[in-house]
Amino acid sequence: MAQDGAFFAAALSASGVGIPGVERLAADTGGARGAWEADAEILRRHLDEKAVAALLKLRREKPQLPEQIAEACAKLGVSIWTRDDDEYPPILREIARPPLALFARGTSVPDAERIAVVGSRHASPYGRRVSEELAMGLAARGVTVVSGAARGVDSAAHTGALRSGRTVAVLGCGIDVVYPPENAKLLDEIAESGVVLSEYPPGTRPVAAFFPQRNRIISGLSRGTLVVEAAERSGSLITAELALSEGRDVFAVPGGIYSDTSRGCHRLIQQGAKLVTSAADVLDEYPWAKRESPRKKSGGSSANETTPENLSAEERAVYAILSKADPLSVDDIVYRLHGRGDASNVAFLLLQMQLKGAILEDGNHAYTRA
Repeated sequence: MAQDGAFFAAALSASGVGIPGVERLAADTGGARGAWEADAEILRRHLDEKAVAALLKLRREKPQLPEQIAEACAKLGVSIWTRDDDEYPPILREIARPPLALFARGTSVPDAERIAVVGSRHASPYGRRVSEELAMGLAARGVTVVSGAARGVDSAAHTGALRSGRTVAVLGCGIDVVYPPENAKLLDEIAESGVVLSEYPPGTRPVAAFFPQRNRIISGLSRGTLVVEAAERSGSLITAELALSEGRDVFAVPGGIYSDTSRGCHRLIQQGAKLVTSAADVLDEYPWAKRESPRKKSGGSSANETTPENLSAEERAVYAILSKADPLSVDDIVYRLHGRGDASNVAFLLLQMQLKGAILEDGNHAYTRA
């Protein structure tokens, strides 16, 4: 219930209290309100002295904190779910430390089948493109894509999922705090068709310690975790390790052998993670995912297969030669056109196609479909 969630969140705001401590207090005092209002004697049964002092101080300084949290959520249109609520995803209750309260903006589908897509905040163009395409492919088959709304892979995964289905963003800050700031519009779009979640009350600023905590929710919501790009020491690997600890599946996308952001993925593959090159590689593991997208008409073409409508006939001929996976140089394209264009004309067409957003140029001046 929302009121219980506000009391849980208030108690957890005290430094050092933690979920196990609040659970013990709630069991001893009859619920969430009791955990917040417990006297010093009861607090000392379940918390160390530092945590007791912190909670007592917080209650002296902010006696109305639970009410303030509830009022803030009401003004923001934010729901608060506890473990006893129907909206709380059952799969999340299975992890070692499920959140006592979740703040939610959007629509819950508690029994949805979800796959997490995570990776580097400093993703390469390859990593961003792969993340977007894989997420779009998963969402098109009815899978809800979960990620952390960070820069790089996370943002690309949310963007791809929104093109064909539903996505969930889990924040490492308050539900009303936009971080990174450039994702304000993206989070609004996610909330319209999916849901934005946080275990932190409104107004909570992002700090480094919150993100590993957030990662357990990302993996905990998901049947499996797909890592696109990750350095050898990264939050994405923490998410993968959390998934493994909960008996969930781990998938990884390979990258270049010289890429620092692919080393983590390669290590996961060496340790037994399934190598993924398409959404089908993930979907094959789950019988429940083998259904057509509710948004896809039978017999129609996917977004990947459609030639952009704003291309000229010459540009369409070039576009037909290109793919998303294998970059081609101008010389390669001229050769494959079999005399239908010279290098200068092809270069001009490629420039026009870039301006139209149909193709991408990499650092080696080779081209792929956008």
